[in-house]
Amino acid sequence: MNLKTPRYVWVPLIIALVTIPAGFFYVNWSKSGDGAGLYSRDWSPEPVFAYWNPKDFYQSVDTVVGEFSGEQCLDCHRGVTPGIVNDWEKSRHSQASKKVYCNDCHGSNHEQLHMPTPDVCSNCHATQHKQFVDEKRFGFPSHALAMERALDAKHFVDKPKAEVTACLQCHSVATKCDSCHTRHKFSAAEARRPEACITCHSGPPHPDDETYFNSKHGQIYLAEGKTWDWSKPLKKGNYPAPTCAYCHMDEGKHQVANKSIWKFGIKQINPLTSGNEVKRKQWIKLCTDCHDADWSAVRLKEMDSERKTAWNKLYEAEEILKSLRSDNLLHPSAKHRPPYPMDSPDDLIQYEHIGFFEGQASAFYNVSAIERDYFEMWYFDNLSAYKGAAHGDRSFIKKGHDAMDKSLDKIKQKAEKLRVFGEKEKNNKQRKTPEELWLNGEYTEYNRQHN
Repeated sequence: MNLKTPRYVWVPLIIALVTIPAGFFYVNWSKSGDGAGLYSRDWSPEPVFAYWNPKDFYQSVDTVVGEFSGEQCLDCHRGVTPGIVNDWEKSRHSQASKKVYCNDCHGSNHEQLHMPTPDVCSNCHATQHKQFVDEKRFGFPSHALAMERALDAKHFVDKPKAEVTACLQCHSVATKCDSCHTRHKFSAAEARRPEACITCHSGPPHPDDETYFNSKHGQIYLAEGKTWDWSKPLKKGNYPAPTCAYCHMDEGKHQVANKSIWKFGIKQINPLTSGNEVKRKQWIKLCTDCHDADWSAVRLKEMDSERKTAWNKLYEAEEILKSLRSDNLLHPSAKHRPPYPMDSPDDLIQYEHIGFFEGQASAFYNVSAIERDYFEMWYFDNLSAYKGAAHGDRSFIKKGHDAMDKSLDKIKQKAEKLRVFGEKEKNNKQRKTPEELWLNGEYTEYNRQHN
């Protein structure tokens, strides 16, 4: 390099040459602990994690020694786990011209057994595995990134293991195929039924079950689904009404995020980007399996209108909270509450968490009442309205928006009170900050000692 080159050229270059390798080293080091993910050195797994995330945590039993053939596995397990053998005998694995035995998926050496991961399944199901992995290009949320999303979250490290274990039961859809295809039948017919999906897709953040079953599609399924032939592929004409898999997995394609125009309701985006234009055409094309194209396009525009209305309300609430934050009127402030997980009370920059990227913190930690109101408005009320719009359940649209309106009114009222109190404190030239009340407590102390 010419030493006469100006400093503003070579100094940043030298810094980059040092910091980029250092960054890669740090990330690899942070992932090399007993746990997994970005904070693997700060937590250790519970035994059950071996079944939710087998690639990282499963260890073979040592009670049996030796290598065995598939037939030998069956002979033993007919006595030890007969239910598993019965399911396998009903599966296509057992009925194929070249049978797929236990050792084909678990290995033959009983001291080095492994739980089947998507990589293991890909040895035979390469197309489905490739489709599944390719879903990562759509970003969060998606099945393929679900485990990464959980393990790389700071609150995963901080929360009691009993709570995060419950999280992994659903997020394990990324690390094992039996979330949808129950072992050991691995039945495609089972996976096509809505019940396979609502094992995880239920509850306040994602009421997919309620909104689907409340829709006309769901009502037809509830009335007639028991008589349908679920062995048929997910193709036009094979089913009287669409199900989760029919709409979200085009003719069995192992991707569920490829038609998400509105990021599943959790994030405001431009629905008219080039990528979303493609998705909109896919959306309408799918609906025309049963409906007129113009009718389908109108339904999509109705969902667009619902989303715009919802985000106008959410942004109004966010602006109120951000204004309170800028005026130092959120109590407890960031300095008067336990720090966000993996942060320190001595950190130079501390701030309240508001909005899409920040707001999820309000689900788990000491925050002011008004911040918690916003979180519930965004995560529960907003998503209820969106799921109603996406699944054709008008009752849930109304329910969600009524709840959002109440939450927004509550936030406005609390904001006004905070401003009144703030003005009184300003006039009295004193402020009471009950730090001990917020920084200490039974739950907080337990976390400090056990997590």
